[in-house]
Amino acid sequence: MSRPLTDMDRRKQISVRGLAGVENVTDIKKNFNRHLHFTLVKDRNVATTRDYYQALAHTVRDHLVGRWIRTQQYYYEKDPKRIYYLSLEFYMGRTLQNTMVNLGLQGACDEAIYQLGLDIEELEDIEEDAGLGNGGLGRLAACFLDSMATLGLAAYGYGIRYEFGIFNQKIANGWQIEEADDWLRFGNPWEKARPEYTIPVNFYGRVDYTPDGVKWVDTHVVLALPYDTPVPGYRNNTVNTMRLWSAKAPNEFKLDDFNVGGYIQAVLDRNLAENISRVLYPNDNFFEGKELRLKQEYFVVAATLQDIIRRFKSSKFGSRDPVRTTFEAFPDKVAIQLNDTHPALAIPELMRIFIDIEHLSWEKAWEITNRTCAYTNHTVLPEALERWPVHLFELLLPRHLAIIYEINRRHMENVAKRYPGDNARLGRMSLIEEGDMKRINMAHLCIVGAHAVNGVARIHSEILKETVFKDFYEMEPSKFQNKTNGITPRRWLVLCNPGLADIIAEKIGEEYIVEMDELKKLLKFANDDAFIRAVANVKQENKLKFSVYLEKEYNVKINPSSMFDVQVKRIHEYKRQILNCLHIITFYNRIKREPNKKYTPRTVMIGGKAAPGYHMAKLIIRLITAIGEVVNNDPMVGDRLKVIYLENYRVSLAEKVIPASDLSEQISTAGTEASGTGNMKFMLNGALTIGTMDGANVEMAEEAGMDNFFIFGMRVKEVDAMDVKGGGEGRGNGYNAQSYYDRLPELKQAMDQISGGFFSPNDRGLFGEIVNMLMHHDRFKVFADYEDYIKCQDRVSALYMNPKEWTKMVIKNIATSGKFSSDRTIGEYARQIWGVEPSKHKIPPPSEPRE
Repeated sequence: MSRPLTDMDRRKQISVRGLAGVENVTDIKKNFNRHLHFTLVKDRNVATTRDYYQALAHTVRDHLVGRWIRTQQYYYEKDPKRIYYLSLEFYMGRTLQNTMVNLGLQGACDEAIYQLGLDIEELEDIEEDAGLGNGGLGRLAACFLDSMATLGLAAYGYGIRYEFGIFNQKIANGWQIEEADDWLRFGNPWEKARPEYTIPVNFYGRVDYTPDGVKWVDTHVVLALPYDTPVPGYRNNTVNTMRLWSAKAPNEFKLDDFNVGGYIQAVLDRNLAENISRVLYPNDNFFEGKELRLKQEYFVVAATLQDIIRRFKSSKFGSRDPVRTTFEAFPDKVAIQLNDTHPALAIPELMRIFIDIEHLSWEKAWEITNRTCAYTNHTVLPEALERWPVHLFELLLPRHLAIIYEINRRHMENVAKRYPGDNARLGRMSLIEEGDMKRINMAHLCIVGAHAVNGVARIHSEILKETVFKDFYEMEPSKFQNKTNGITPRRWLVLCNPGLADIIAEKIGEEYIVEMDELKKLLKFANDDAFIRAVANVKQENKLKFSVYLEKEYNVKINPSSMFDVQVKRIHEYKRQILNCLHIITFYNRIKREPNKKYTPRTVMIGGKAAPGYHMAKLIIRLITAIGEVVNNDPMVGDRLKVIYLENYRVSLAEKVIPASDLSEQISTAGTEASGTGNMKFMLNGALTIGTMDGANVEMAEEAGMDNFFIFGMRVKEVDAMDVKGGGEGRGNGYNAQSYYDRLPELKQAMDQISGGFFSPNDRGLFGEIVNMLMHHDRFKVFADYEDYIKCQDRVSALYMNPKEWTKMVIKNIATSGKFSSDRTIGEYARQIWGVEPSKHKIPPPSEPRE
């Protein structure tokens, strides 16, 4: 008896996922049972679904291990320049399916698990997301690791193995509630502890200046224990390493370290050291100057740099001099990329190592450090830029404070020589900010200490040069570059949208998976009726599948023929979820006003986490849920409009919602979003974009053509002009919210409903703070873009009613998304910053170990 074709069958048939050869299937079944028996000590009578996931994960991991070892051997033999990507966040998501895709095992695993009578999707859903990041910055780091392996670069990701990742979000009575993300409670089959490479990290203490040099003494030691995770490239046998550090107290933990009087308390107080890697700070685009956070930043830097120097010394090149390592070649063999300012302490730490331990001169140490380090900036928001109090450095890192002062002294001398008498410029460019509290500007430290500084979208990089870092750009223009962000097509198409990956491969072959520019070949099919139908059918299948998920999770009946209008990202005023809310209310009011008129039905989905201490963001979530409560329960509206808050948005949920989306909302105030990468994922998966000319939207619209994008709102120059005129606070003549409120009846009605308790009948003043902010101190000028946004949404609705023309535009967007591959981004970093050439060379496959 034949079984119905399921999504699993479809995945199994796709060649881009690997063929299910009989031999492969047999081996996988055999190894699956072996791991169930010997690794998990279970049999089929007592095994749980989680046991089956673990058995499959270990089976797939077996295919990684030989390639992983062979890759490291290959790097030792060839001694290439190594790339070290330092990031406080790696938002990896799930590993199992991604590994199967990159190794070409998907088809075989699907078939083997089916023959074993199990459901592979159920097993995949068991895996915890590795949520070691807040949003875009951490997810970018994950995409970059994938691309670096796929491009054959000898690259390593270094970060912290947080015991608790980004919190799990629950929505209770419309409010966000945070729960701890205990992602390691069932173990992690993908990591390998490396206690033999444990490294001491020092804190506190004092600085002694002796005839033999500077000594940092009387420090507290914390041990950094590394855990390695394999990062496979796409079918090239390269498996790179992500090394995450876990904090451990040393065994000789002194009884008097924390003024304790007994053995039991001393053991308990080991937690004070181990707290360093306990939890990820849940802030996105907001600086929190806590001592524990500074400890985390130094911890990862200190451990990583010791590891880098150990590897350099043990390499063929670094160990040529048996007496003393020469560091002249260090920048030719090592590139360190600082992912935002969080690892900025790499600059003074490298100086400390070279001067205090390796006894290089200041000038030589600085030259090597500068040629080795490069800095990526991710934000222009002033509240997000790190500025650490000097007194905290005095306590925690006294030697580094002295080094930073000396870096600044020499830097100030250079500025004074270049711009004599310009004291204002000296103040603006100093690493040390004077004021009520002396602070160290970490972005300035990165710019001075790095040989390259880059933004992450063309418009963002221009803003850095023209405003935020204008003085530094004028002094050293050659340092500044742009590297527009990208996403990996392996996870964000082949893995999450197999139906679309399949029909693309049928038309243009599989090369696009590693050469996304190949997607341009789809342009010739934009008017092909059969291809238009195929693309529309895949989208509808994805929507039907996601509708089932939504009904199960939220108990809301979804109209799968409605437009899936989606805004998923961190909740922040600058991302303007409030503008989306105003459109929802406006649409709702139109239906109520003219219930017999024909409307384009919409299911509006908004998802994302608010930082736990960000009150306004939490209130915005409450507003969205309150609007949903009214709209979804109004019988006059029916299925023409539904509002769903997607709880606990994370990588694995993104993999479900993005392929099912019709419209992508990218509506930040122009000049505030550095780049965005969610926007690229939607474009690649066949959603059209409504957005401002901000971040990467600018380049996306340029690639697709303005006619294939829904662009609205002010441009950066208009926003800036409004700020200048209004005194920079969104007030005065420049931006007057009241004038829009008075002039636009639909806006006035929506605001009156919010302020009057229409959406909060039990607490009419609930959203008073939102109303007050919008009317009197809205930095992000929501009302200024409202009218154009509503008109643009009307154009979206009109086009959606013409499915063929809508799908033609979708095809043009997919076909022109090739620029936004992280492979392209990493290729640019490699050639223009790191001085290495990507390679399509495949490492020879490993020979199997003997039994």
